[in-house]
Amino acid sequence: MNFYILTRWFIVFFSFFSIFFFETFAQQNPLIVQEFIFEQAPFKSCHASTIAETPDGLVVAFFGGTHEKHQDVEIWLSRKVNDTWSKPFTVADGIFEGQRYPCWNPVLYQIPDGDLLLFYKVGPDPSSWWGMKKRSENSGQSWSDPEKLPDGILGPIKNKPELLSNGDLLCFSSTEHDGWKVHVEITKDFGETWIPKVQVDPESNYQVIQPTLLHLKNGWIQMLCRGKDGFIITSLSQDQGRSWSVLEPTVLPNPNSGIDAVTLSNGKHILVYNHSRKPVNKWGGPRYPLNLAISEDGDTWNASIELENKSGEYSYPSIIEDKKGLIHIVYTWNRTKIKHVVLDPEDMPEASINIWNEDR
Repeated sequence: MNFYILTRWFIVFFSFFSIFFFETFAQQNPLIVQEFIFEQAPFKSCHASTIAETPDGLVVAFFGGTHEKHQDVEIWLSRKVNDTWSKPFTVADGIFEGQRYPCWNPVLYQIPDGDLLLFYKVGPDPSSWWGMKKRSENSGQSWSDPEKLPDGILGPIKNKPELLSNGDLLCFSSTEHDGWKVHVEITKDFGETWIPKVQVDPESNYQVIQPTLLHLKNGWIQMLCRGKDGFIITSLSQDQGRSWSVLEPTVLPNPNSGIDAVTLSNGKHILVYNHSRKPVNKWGGPRYPLNLAISEDGDTWNASIELENKSGEYSYPSIIEDKKGLIHIVYTWNRTKIKHVVLDPEDMPEASINIWNEDR
């Protein structure tokens, strides 16, 4: 058999293998539900959704109004009752000391066997906003009066808090008034009192905000952050969040867009983020595609699926695992809707991260 014939057979074999691999990868579709929280709403724009599972079902909150930073922006909420999302209703209006301000970045947290907490920010912009809190005793149907958090405490800035085995509720936060810096706020009584906040590598040159958390198998905690430098940035804690290592870049790209992650009950880590390496300017890079990645150790990541891959804005994801072991994700869909997807983690495909176009 001459070289020409061998070459042809190699091309045929390689083509068949490639088609088989990519079709198999594409057919492993873990998506169970894809839906919008609402089709029509009394606001033009919405963003920054958050999701929690309550004893009475799922609850999603987000901010909505004319546009981000407008004084009419409020915190809206929708509950899933009898498998149907309720019409969004407002739960916080930003009126503070007789003046109206825009609301920002709600974060829901269900206290085990307790109230549903809503943390959010109020103020003219992220460099001067302050933290607020509300409680619901009935899974989000009604809410307490707003409470301002203590000076210097913002609450969880975008992503869900994490309750540790020692009773600490870690709230991952950040500031934007003196560069972008991350810190951790800790409460042992679900927001009634707070210990002094823990700074994370305050002298770092990395500009980072909006951390999310992974629970590593060795007992350490890993922080993943949104950043301006083109990559997701990470830090580690060996002492339950009381101190942190220096900030370092991961291999994962970040076009200055929000991320979120969860450690599943099976020990795997799932990250939701925009996989893009396009040049970053002060407004950030493209917020598409929206991707899932999987890791066993928080260091090596494999590609899973693209939730969105067309041009647009698909951003600020929030992810949880429910009591049945299913994954729920909500995210901004072109600033006009909030999308909800449900996935079965047992059916999630994995492949080399290089399966994606690194130049996007």
